[in-house]
Amino acid sequence: MSSNEHVPVLLGPVLEGLNIRENGVYVDGTFGRGGHSSAILGLLGDNGRLIAIDRDPQAIASAPRALTEDSRFELIRSEIADLEKTMGSRDLSGNVDGLLLDLGVSSPQLDEASRGFSFLRDGPLDMRMDPEKGGAAADWLASVEEQELRRILKQYGEEAHARRVARAIIAMRENTPIVRTTQLAEVVAAAVPAKTRGKRKHPATKTFQAIRIVINDELSQLEAALEQSLRVLKKGGRLCVISFHSLEDRIVKRFVRDHSREPEQYRGMPNIPVEFIPPLKTIGKLITATDEEIAGNVRARSARLRIAERVT
Repeated sequence: MSSNEHVPVLLGPVLEGLNIRENGVYVDGTFGRGGHSSAILGLLGDNGRLIAIDRDPQAIASAPRALTEDSRFELIRSEIADLEKTMGSRDLSGNVDGLLLDLGVSSPQLDEASRGFSFLRDGPLDMRMDPEKGGAAADWLASVEEQELRRILKQYGEEAHARRVARAIIAMRENTPIVRTTQLAEVVAAAVPAKTRGKRKHPATKTFQAIRIVINDELSQLEAALEQSLRVLKKGGRLCVISFHSLEDRIVKRFVRDHSREPEQYRGMPNIPVEFIPPLKTIGKLITATDEEIAGNVRARSARLRIAERVT
């Protein structure tokens, strides 16, 4: 199987983690190309319901007819930060049996050069998941101050050479606007120490990740969706989150931990006031892809799945 083909990551563990009920209500908060949605819908009965959300208009337009023509399925163009609003408008807040968030950029987004996500393909430096909203990465790079750029590269990209990369980008743009993906990739590759090149990852990987995160406000979107999941899920409802880098995974891990623990003053006590009972419980341990899945789908290599259940 081609590494570029879109394949739903950790599909088996996701379906098991969602604990799908035949007539339940499920939300795929990151539709992508519908791989997870198709599998979820296949497990639902006649009275089941699946709501899928995506902010990318191309993802919406590319949805398979087998899904869009199914009366149990609804595809909505929206952001996961508006999860509660979307569910509330359908009288589904507090009535959702399972919520899936498959974070990050999808394979089709990476494969299409015109979207500007990939440092391996020459295209306009855009990176917007919703091309009709906000400014492109090229516009942001044209005006960002060096100190702020360095902070973004270090914080969101965990780039060890953030200072050198930021300085090189600023120096480049003083002479030539950085408007193409390959331009940015070449600047970064030249800026990092020679001894770090030729490793497992392309030297521009972390820089592209950092810029993509800030352009799409990805971490704030995630934090908002997680908080809203507490009000969207019903008692016994499951939350499944797939992340692809440590920043996302730390946010998810912290959220589940903080909402599955009693306040310190009640920890270990046999009787806890109802208002202090934690709303979540962790289901199992962190799940990663098997060697077999990685061999068939390289994107699964960095995938991390965490599962929690609403208990109050």
